[in-house]
Amino acid sequence: MGQLIGAHSALTQELSAQLVEQHGLTMSEVEVLLLLSRAPEHSMRRIDLSRDVRLSPSGVTRMLDRMEATGLVEKGACKQDARVSYAVLTEAGMSKLQEVWPDHVAAIERLLGERFDARELNELKELLNRVADQVECEPGS
Repeated sequence: MGQLIGAHSALTQELSAQLVEQHGLTMSEVEVLLLLSRAPEHSMRRIDLSRDVRLSPSGVTRMLDRMEATGLVEKGACKQDARVSYAVLTEAGMSKLQEVWPDHVAAIERLLGERFDARELNELKELLNRVADQVECEPGS
């Protein structure tokens, strides 16, 4: 189990460092841009982003505030409930995602391609999908 945690940590550190250096974004910020790009109307409730990015609500609020200050996202309101707020992807945010994504995918492919052959990568993908499927099915997830 320690090896899985160590591998995750090592890959995350390297990928995060590359993203910050090349694009000025963290992995969590890129994940938010990606999630918003796939959401209906490019909008999600902040609490849902918190769950999907696996950050505390206050951590997501701080991150979204930084992203809002740089024009990548904006706040959206809920007409039915003023207590609910949304994060909305801006055109600048979509452009940034389109700029970042090819480099990020290439870095992932390079890092994993250095360590695994095609068969091993397929096997790894299948194994990780089983883990992700199990996590999705757990109560409260």
